[in-house]
Amino acid sequence: MKFLIINGPNLNLLGLREPDIYGRQDFKALEQFIRDACAAAGVEATLFQSNHEGAIVDVIQQAYGNYDGIVINPAAYTHTSVAILDALKAVSIPAVEVHLSDVTKRESFRQISYAGMACIKSYIGLGFEGYRQAVLYLKDYLEGRI
Repeated sequence: MKFLIINGPNLNLLGLREPDIYGRQDFKALEQFIRDACAAAGVEATLFQSNHEGAIVDVIQQAYGNYDGIVINPAAYTHTSVAILDALKAVSIPAVEVHLSDVTKRESFRQISYAGMACIKSYIGLGFEGYRQAVLYLKDYLEGRI
């Protein structure tokens, strides 16, 4: 089983960017956490991070026929990108949305999730653990247990 794990803009600055919201662990620690969670679940994973909307759209399109599932943290593009929504819908690969912080308790503009409209589930405000939960849920979903 192969998953594509996508992280959007500014996540590469974890540990520096608003540590009271996003935590003090850096992006390298997040990537290791994701790799470990996928390995423990028996899932092969490719990790991708970009600050560019078009690059995220491109990698989603390239996932068609190559991945069984997508875990995506679109970061700020969550609230602005119809292009990412459309790419997720176009490839029809089951996707789970993740957010480190609880966006439901933040600014009003963060209350809409375009990408989430194409996802089968969302994990919000669980920090790194949200990625593990997303991987496990997606695996169970694809194996027909959910």
